[in-house]
Amino acid sequence: MNRPYNFSAGPAAIPAEVLEQAAAEMLDWHGSGMGVMEMSHRGKEFISIYEQAEADLRELLAVPANFKILFMQGGGLAENAIVPLNLSRAATVDFVVTGGWSQKSQKEALKYASESRIAASGHESGFTTLPAPSTWQLSKGASYVHLCSNETIHGVEFHELPDLQSLGSDAPLVIDFSSHVASRGVDWSRVGVAFGGAQKNLGPAGLTLVVVREDLLGHALPICPSAFDYKIVAENQSMYNTPPTWGIYMAGLTFQWLKRQREGGLTGIAAIEQRNIAKAELLYNAIDNSQFYVNKVAVNCRSRMNIPFFLRDESRNEAFLTGARERGLLQLKGHKSVGGMRASLYNAMPLEGVQALVTYMREFEQKHA
Repeated sequence: MNRPYNFSAGPAAIPAEVLEQAAAEMLDWHGSGMGVMEMSHRGKEFISIYEQAEADLRELLAVPANFKILFMQGGGLAENAIVPLNLSRAATVDFVVTGGWSQKSQKEALKYASESRIAASGHESGFTTLPAPSTWQLSKGASYVHLCSNETIHGVEFHELPDLQSLGSDAPLVIDFSSHVASRGVDWSRVGVAFGGAQKNLGPAGLTLVVVREDLLGHALPICPSAFDYKIVAENQSMYNTPPTWGIYMAGLTFQWLKRQREGGLTGIAAIEQRNIAKAELLYNAIDNSQFYVNKVAVNCRSRMNIPFFLRDESRNEAFLTGARERGLLQLKGHKSVGGMRASLYNAMPLEGVQALVTYMREFEQKHA
């Protein structure tokens, strides 16, 4: 089957090998006579799926032993409430606002924290730059500092996480890594909590990944629902309530796919990171060397995963999208809040897909310039 290339920002493309394996196991998982969606989440069959997925993810992301891996529901938007419900016992929470998603996070936290402060913002640049950590106005005694480490809409990415201690803060760092999780390594020495929806790099929508340092468990507000209390979820191995079993299974298949990746002598996450660097460089070079397209994000903080770009003559937008669809290049329309185009180059996007997009962009430019 000759599938098109899907550049959707999420829900996004899933590796073909993963989809094929899931299809083969749909009616009968490993001779059990049941599909995964039909299993009891407490039965031995699903417990084995869960335990393997948790172990594979811990290995892939090199998650230290003093962090708990939780499989939850509600996506990143729900975590915007669940995080302050778990961590905001102090009066203040600090936010580094770098785009649409961290804006949503800061506003949601106002419902639960006494003060939800903007410690730094990229608003003045139209979220095309990241505020330097040395300029952040961090609060003393803050419950935590929140940032979105990759902004899907505006296309900015932290290529290095800040060291809050060097900035004079002893607050834990909370990162929303929804849109670049498993695309690169994580410096866990700088992180207290990391969360993300699965529907970009890990599998289908419906599963939310939370990685939380053990010392941050047990501090939930009294109003926090039990199913959202990280301590309770951790104590029950993510099964305090019925977990998103299909999502965990699909994520587990994706983790196994990631472990099989090879690139230039590298394996796993290191291999997929090198591939992602190559894909992003190919597309950014095509944009930068053109008089027809433009990317407005500062070079030092350009996202590898989500690349927004604009036609200098935006009257040609619909023609561009129509031609792209005819070529099997799907979901390239930019987010409604910013317009233009956006190509999301998640792990499942092969280099050949980016090559096809670049070829089309050059041909479209030659025809319409």
